[in-house]
Amino acid sequence: VVSSPASDQAGSKVMVIDDSQTIRRTAETLLAREGYAVITASDGYEALGKIVDHSPDLIFIDIMMPRLDGYQVCALIKGNPKFSGTPVVMLSSKDGVFDRARGRIVGSDQYLTKPFTKDEILKAVKSYVKK
Repeated sequence: VVSSPASDQAGSKVMVIDDSQTIRRTAETLLAREGYAVITASDGYEALGKIVDHSPDLIFIDIMMPRLDGYQVCALIKGNPKFSGTPVVMLSSKDGVFDRARGRIVGSDQYLTKPFTKDEILKAVKSYVKK
């Protein structure tokens, strides 16, 4: 079955990886209202399997997470040839120069400070995902 280009663009997939259920729910609600399919994961290990299964168009990653932190997850994503082109936006409650620099080193495309606003998250999605 060949799908038309219009159906390919509908429901772009956005992934949100955060150990905070509140952040996951907030992002999921905002993005789903805008017509995006949202995949969530509570930590890096759960996320890696879901990334392979769903091939998201954009990934938001919290930096501070148990087991695998956001920097490690981003480095793994960017180090995989199949997913190296997937845009990654780091989420952090810290807004330091060091944190932003470290995010760039592991290949992140953007850095958002939590708590993010509806406008900030939608602007980030729209800059990387064509609906």
